[in-house]
Amino acid sequence: MAEEYTGMAIGVFELESECICFVALDAAAKAANVKIQGVERNRLKAGACVKMRGTVSDVKAAMEAALEAARPRTKIFSHTVIASPSGDTETAIAMTIGK
Repeated sequence: MAEEYTGMAIGVFELESECICFVALDAAAKAANVKIQGVERNRLKAGACVKMRGTVSDVKAAMEAALEAARPRTKIFSHTVIASPSGDTETAIAMTIGK
């Protein structure tokens, strides 16, 4: 599974509401050509974390759409775009999928 994302940028955002994560990822997927790699529920907080992959420009556009959809509905804990993840970063991300 990790091989299909090799060479792709990654966008990660974490929101306070798990439900709004789905609203945000829907907006992201409609705004740009990205693949949703994973959604992980945060066991310590009420929210969730979404990981999406694509070209740098697509991930940036998707991130903007996701945050725009989320901002009036819930708290945004964090967000980032990694244009070219290192091999070690890819390994660490793969370890968190499905946890």
